[in-house]
Amino acid sequence: MTRTADPATTVRSYHASPGLGIDGLSLRTGEPRVPGEGEVAVAVRAVSLSFRELLVVRGTYVLPVEPDVVPVSDGSGEVVAVGPGVRRTAVGDRVTATLFPRWQDGPLEADHLPQLGGSLDGMLTELAVLPEDALVPVPGHLSHAEAATLPCAAVTAWNALTGDGTGVRPGQTVLTTGSGGVSLFTVQFARLLGARVLATTGRAAREDRLRALGADEVINYRDVPDWHTAARALTSGRGVDRVVDTAGALEQSLKSLALGGHVALVGDVTGAWAPLDPRLLLGAAATVRTPAVGSRAQFVRMNEFIGRHRLRPVVDRVFPFEEAPAAYRHYESARPFGKVVIEVR
Repeated sequence: MTRTADPATTVRSYHASPGLGIDGLSLRTGEPRVPGEGEVAVAVRAVSLSFRELLVVRGTYVLPVEPDVVPVSDGSGEVVAVGPGVRRTAVGDRVTATLFPRWQDGPLEADHLPQLGGSLDGMLTELAVLPEDALVPVPGHLSHAEAATLPCAAVTAWNALTGDGTGVRPGQTVLTTGSGGVSLFTVQFARLLGARVLATTGRAAREDRLRALGADEVINYRDVPDWHTAARALTSGRGVDRVVDTAGALEQSLKSLALGGHVALVGDVTGAWAPLDPRLLLGAAATVRTPAVGSRAQFVRMNEFIGRHRLRPVVDRVFPFEEAPAAYRHYESARPFGKVVIEVR
């Protein structure tokens, strides 16, 4: 029997289709879906945007997107109903969900690829019905707005730093490019993991903000276009142990590496991939890995780490649910420092 707490009689949800852009977002009202076997209904309290969400509406996301999908992978809320067979989750629990609900642990497999806000309905709704296995408890010190920032950007950063079998060790040097969501989490995580942290930015006004988050050194790539040379100088010529590359600057990332170093290639916001001389890989004896967000098990470990260190995500701006398209436009045009959040209710 489904257990509920004051179920809603109507539910508002945004819908999107690939290629229609932000203007294609539509807000509709429908009936709530009752959770089935092993499912949980979550009253969504907040969602957050990542670059992935722009790719979804533009029609350029690398994975399949269903037409008329409820968009956005990242959200946090409160359980209001549980279906038959649910054992670990109770009404009133504060939860978020993994981007890939079927990816519980281990390496990413083809049958794990269905994702929230893409091939599956996502979180830009007042009520999301999700598999219990996808849920992750929210760290107790975080608000729903803060917790909503975690599923994509934070888990990607955590995977980039810890998911290769060895992970960052105290005393190593980590470099992250730019000041987007993944980069900010990388700075915070790497510092708490005991690493020396280098960050790049193209905006002088962000240098002190990156240092306040935990960056030991900040390189302004407007002043130093060949930022890899500055990274090597800051490491006495040795190079950095790990780069989290969110800019697609793979050539410079490899040139900044110490011998045997690691690059986690997250993406490229421009979509313009420069050709790469493979001798750079050979010369650096480098490992290049492309972390695809992460599994539920990684998410759980990350949240335990966040809770232990009382880490707080950086939130740039919060929009009301009714202004979700404006939130998308702000994210697209303002290059925010921190996450853009939409509060649902």
